[in-house]
Amino acid sequence: MLVAALPRDWFDSRQGRVLLENLTAYLFIFPAGAIIFIFGLFPVAFAFFVSLYRWRRFPDEYLGLENYYKALGNFGYILFFFTALAVLVYAAILFYQLVKRVRGGMWLYILPGIVNAAAAALFVDWFFKLLPYVLDVPRRMPRGQTRDRALFVDEFFNSFKFEGVPDAGYRLLFGLVAGVVLSLACLWLVRSRDRVEVLLRITVTVLLVIGGAWLMRLTLNEMDETIQLAEDAGESLPIWTQIIFIGLGAILLFVAYAVWTRAVRQDEDRRFVFWGLAALLLMAGGYLLIVYFPQSITAIDNDLEQGFWVTILYVIGTVPVQLGLGLGLAYLLFHTQRGKTMFRIIYFLPYITPFAATAVVFSTMFSNRNNSPANYMLKFFGIDSQKWLLEPTPVNELIFKRDLPQLLEGPGLALVVIMIWSIWTYIGYDTVIFMAGLGNIPPEYYEAARIDGASTWSLFRHITLPLLSPTTFFLSLIAIIGTFQAFTQMWIMRRPAAYDAVDTVGVYLFETVSTKAEYGYGSAMAFVLFATILMITFFQNRILSRRVFYG
Repeated sequence: MLVAALPRDWFDSRQGRVLLENLTAYLFIFPAGAIIFIFGLFPVAFAFFVSLYRWRRFPDEYLGLENYYKALGNFGYILFFFTALAVLVYAAILFYQLVKRVRGGMWLYILPGIVNAAAAALFVDWFFKLLPYVLDVPRRMPRGQTRDRALFVDEFFNSFKFEGVPDAGYRLLFGLVAGVVLSLACLWLVRSRDRVEVLLRITVTVLLVIGGAWLMRLTLNEMDETIQLAEDAGESLPIWTQIIFIGLGAILLFVAYAVWTRAVRQDEDRRFVFWGLAALLLMAGGYLLIVYFPQSITAIDNDLEQGFWVTILYVIGTVPVQLGLGLGLAYLLFHTQRGKTMFRIIYFLPYITPFAATAVVFSTMFSNRNNSPANYMLKFFGIDSQKWLLEPTPVNELIFKRDLPQLLEGPGLALVVIMIWSIWTYIGYDTVIFMAGLGNIPPEYYEAARIDGASTWSLFRHITLPLLSPTTFFLSLIAIIGTFQAFTQMWIMRRPAAYDAVDTVGVYLFETVSTKAEYGYGSAMAFVLFATILMITFFQNRILSRRVFYG
C-alpha cells in the first residue's frame, strides 16, 4: 500500500527501480521481523531490565547488578566485565573489516552511523524510562472509583508526563530527525551500490560500542561500590585479581586450541608431537590460572549451583544416549524391508503422547512399592528394592555404598528415572529424523564401496557417519538446548523427598518467581541461563560445525 501510493515516476530510473525492489523486500520481511522482535528479542531485553530492579508484581527499587551478585557472587561481575569487553572487541573487529572493505569515503558514513546509533540508544533510554510508569498504571489508579476504560487511558497517557520521560522523548525526536537527514545526505553523496549496507553496518558497530561501553561502565561502578562496602566492613574482595587470572587463563586456553588445530594438520609425526606438547603445556597453564576461578563463585546461590549441577548431569545422561540409540534404531530400520511405516509410527508415538499420561505410567513402573515392575525386576536378579523417585542419593553411592567426591557421585536415582523417561520419549523423534537423513545418502556411494570390498562397518564408518553429520549436528544442537531448558519432565515427576536431586535451573527459576514472587531475581537467573545456553550454542557451532560434511 505504501509503495503503491508513491508517484510512479519516482521509480523510472535505475536507482528508483532498485529502491522500489528494496522497499518491497523490506515490506515483505517486516511481519517476520516484527514477530522475531516481539517474541524473541524484546523478552530478552525486558528480562534484563527486570533483573536490574527489585520487582514484585510492579517495579520497585533500582538495584543494578545486585541480583546477579546475589546469584553468582563475584563471578557475576566477572561475567559482565568479560561480556562488555567481548562486545567492544567485536565492534572493533567489525569496524576494521569495514575500513578494509570501504577504500574511500569512509568518513561520509561515520557521522550518520554515529547519529543513527545514538538515536537507537535514545529510543532504548526513552522506552525503558517510560516502561516502569506504564506498568505502574494499575497501582496508580484511584481506589473507590469505577475502573473503566477511560480512567485507564487517562492514567496511561499520564505516564508520558512523569519526570525524565518528556526530556528523553524530545532527545529521541531530535536524534531521529538528525539521523534521517544525515543518512539521506550520505546516501545522496555516496554512489556505491552497497552504501545502504555499509551505513547499516556502521550503525550497528557504533551501537555495539555504545552498548559495550554502557555495560562496562555499569559493571565497573557496581564493582567499585561492592569493593568499597567490603573495605568498610574490614574485608578483602579481590575481584580485579580474579579477573586478571581468569582472563589470562582464558587467553592461554584459546591459544592452546589454536595450536592444537595446527598440530592435527601436521603431516610429520615429529611436528605433530611438538605442536601437540605445546598445546598441552598451554592448556595446563590456562588451567592453573583458571584454578583461581572457584574462589570467585564461593558466594554463588547454593540452590542455583545445585540446579546447574543437576542440569549438567541431565544433559550428559540423556543427549548422548538418545542420539546413539536413535541412530542405531534408524540404521536398523532403514535396512529393514518390511514394516518401515509401522515401525516409524511406533517409534514416534512416545514423542506425541502427552507428558502427563506417560508420567503416570513411569511413576507406576518405578514406584517405591515392593511389587512395582522395576522392583520386581530387581528382586529377580537378587537386588534389594529401591525407592526410585523418592531416592535422592546418587547412584554411585548406592552401588559402592560409600561417600564419593561430587564429580564421581553421578545423578540421584530419582534423576536417573527421569532420564530413562526422557530418553524413551525423544528417541523416536531422533530415529525418524535420522531415517530422513539416511534417505538422503546416494546409494551409489555404497555400491562403489562394496565393489572395492568395503565391509559393513567400513560403509557405516566412512560413508554413513560423515554424510549423516549435518543431521547429527542438528539433533545434538536442539537436544542440548532443550535439555538445558528442561522443566516439564522435572515438574511432573519430582517428589518432595528428592527435590534437590531433580530440580534443574528451570524448576528453581519458576519456584523463585511463582512462590517467592521475586521477579527481579528470577529474571537475573533466567538471563544467566540464557547466556549459558547462548555460549554453549556458540562454541558448539564454532567447533562442531567445522566437522560437518555436507557432501
